[in-house]
Amino acid sequence: MTSYQAIDTKKVHAHVIQSDQEALDIAKALAAQFKHGAIERDAKRIFPFEQIEAYSQSGLWAITVPKAYGGAQVSSFTVAQVIALMSGVDGSIGQIPQNHFYALEVLRNTGSEAQKQRLYQEVLHGARFGNALAEFKPKNSSIKQTTLQPHHQGFLINGEKFYCTGSLFAHRIPTLVKDKQQREFLAFIPSNSEGLSLIDDWSGFGQRTTGSGTVKFDHVYVHQDDVIAFDQAFTQPTLVGPFAQIMHAAIEVGIARAAFEETLVRVHQARPWIDANVDAATQDPLTIYEVGRIAVDVRASELLLKQASDAIDAAYAAPNADNVAQASIQVAKVRAHSSETALKAASKLIELAGSRGSQRQDGLDRFWRNARVHTLHDAARWKYYFIGKFALNGTRPPRRGTL
Repeated sequence: MTSYQAIDTKKVHAHVIQSDQEALDIAKALAAQFKHGAIERDAKRIFPFEQIEAYSQSGLWAITVPKAYGGAQVSSFTVAQVIALMSGVDGSIGQIPQNHFYALEVLRNTGSEAQKQRLYQEVLHGARFGNALAEFKPKNSSIKQTTLQPHHQGFLINGEKFYCTGSLFAHRIPTLVKDKQQREFLAFIPSNSEGLSLIDDWSGFGQRTTGSGTVKFDHVYVHQDDVIAFDQAFTQPTLVGPFAQIMHAAIEVGIARAAFEETLVRVHQARPWIDANVDAATQDPLTIYEVGRIAVDVRASELLLKQASDAIDAAYAAPNADNVAQASIQVAKVRAHSSETALKAASKLIELAGSRGSQRQDGLDRFWRNARVHTLHDAARWKYYFIGKFALNGTRPPRRGTL
């Protein structure tokens, strides 16, 4: 196990992106850079510190900051496209900023004006937020044992978190805590705080360099100005849940698309006669059939991602029970579909690549391993359940971070 020292936020000065198109242009250029070394980073579990630094300093980690606070406030679809691009070249890099954007969305909905002014400015200057939300030891995910106790001008936090994706790269770690009245808050804790330990003990066989290990809090002090309400993000109609999930869907769409594109390359390499003439291609109709099926599934996931993003953006200005429910259902559709598509596309890549598909040096297995681990985040079967209830009788889905 290894602990990491926090990065000094005073030394970061990021570019400020002005538009959706600029965000996409920068993302494409960075994705091309990050593709180099991706296989080695996965195989040797080399953390992408250099890549994440470039990623955040490019301004892409601030693209959801509202225009009123100096940000680009890009569309949900632009955010999804950026994450999909990064996930296609490196699944871990694609997932690392997900909770950063999630924390910013909670801040937008429940933070005070002063908190928004200060934390948005930090992000515009290049600060990165990690997360410490989930807990490993309780019997189920709804139980939270990390506590918040008043102390001087703030609070003391005690507890332990796991699945803390992005925490090793973060300047602040938004932490889900409960007070004595069982109210939930999100505390934006500086990652160099005394009593805070960042532990690299994530051992998943996929998404290997996301930094999703343990964060421990031993009487960690946080100022009251760095604590915002969390439960209010779900007691009223907000887009916190749909926005969280659209990013997870984008990760899977990116992996699926990249796996399919790699499949096309490998099929041509393994079966050069496919390029020779149309008649010769019919000698292997099953391969062509499988490629066709994946092509349809990947495109369907891409279109569902756009449809869901549009539903989020349609509700952004004036969220209410109806349009938030509609956004949640549309996002559930793409999330359920993208989970299946990513697994299928990644598996077919290995199958259709032929004997080379199993060679470790080619790294083709990383697409399936990343997809398999990421799709375990929250079960697709529950997406279908709530989609079915909505389709049958119009029952709105519950408001939570997994819908």
